[in-house]
Amino acid sequence: MKKIIVLLLVAAAAAYLLLWPVPVDPVAWDAPEAPELTGPYAANDELADVERLAAGQGHGPEDVAIDDQGNLYVGYEDGRLVRYDSNGENGDLITNTEGRPLGLDMAPDGTLVVADGYRGLLRVNPASGRLTVLTDQANGVPFGFTDDVDVASDGVIYFTDASSKFGPAMKARDDIMEHGGHGRFLKYDPESATTTVLMEGLQFANGVALSENEDFVLVTQTGSYNVLRYWLKGDKAGSHDVFFDNLPGIPDGISGNGRGTFWLALFAPRNAALDAMSDKPLLRKVVFRLPQFMQPQPARHGFVLGLDESGAVTANLQHLGEDAFAPVTSAEQAGERLYLGSLTRDSFAVYPLSDDRESLP
Repeated sequence: MKKIIVLLLVAAAAAYLLLWPVPVDPVAWDAPEAPELTGPYAANDELADVERLAAGQGHGPEDVAIDDQGNLYVGYEDGRLVRYDSNGENGDLITNTEGRPLGLDMAPDGTLVVADGYRGLLRVNPASGRLTVLTDQANGVPFGFTDDVDVASDGVIYFTDASSKFGPAMKARDDIMEHGGHGRFLKYDPESATTTVLMEGLQFANGVALSENEDFVLVTQTGSYNVLRYWLKGDKAGSHDVFFDNLPGIPDGISGNGRGTFWLALFAPRNAALDAMSDKPLLRKVVFRLPQFMQPQPARHGFVLGLDESGAVTANLQHLGEDAFAPVTSAEQAGERLYLGSLTRDSFAVYPLSDDRESLP
């Protein structure tokens, strides 16, 4: 009898792992071999001494925006948008989006533009807290996961819908496990109130950053470990190419410092088990059915790269360890300070930039 019970339990477990319905329909692809953490990616402890700001005041400050006075703006998991001074102190509640504020950027008119994972692209007046939904769909397809944003000097807003299928409640993991190409890169023109799709079929479209002269804009593909470049000016305007391929980590937010450097936040180094499953969609379904703690997990590894406008690595900032400020999901420069956001920490952080550090330009 015991043997029969064991066999039945094994059969039930096998049936569950093979047949239980799941929301993902994985697509086979070939993940490139991950670069080793040597050379320009050599492991280091540059981020070991970052200062954590506003600790315990909210969960998941994924991005940091900085106004002309040096004030810092973050959005929390509970929907709050909070303004701090340049030292991360004196928090002041601006408003609550009643959604999930993710990417943030200041517009030329002093308003705060918010990519809200649930509500779409928002504009918030920092003085009054007034909130306006600018757009929440394009070409009849609602945004599923409005993710990051960068505002041009003329007020045009470039942003991403990471996944039209999987929203924040289902988390990025679902879209990445499927690799179905549900991401879009878009622009919103405030003068005409029109939303235009610039690229689609992207693998979890994430960070957005304009170049110094605003002749192109970069978009990170978290699910493909690369950065795309969309040309805004010149003979290539309206076309796109790969700016940086086969990153050593999982790309998240990206920003430009206005002086020819892009700061790219890597959520974690690449996961060998996840890459090994890239061409095995059935196995990815089986793994998806496992308890989350048994699925591939990201390392606790803070990781930020500096890139110039030709795609060369100019800075390599890391810290591996249980006490690391990780995952880093955004990096925004103001003066000689680099502010770091995190999707899962209870603080954001600041790293002092200095020319005497070997890993910096």
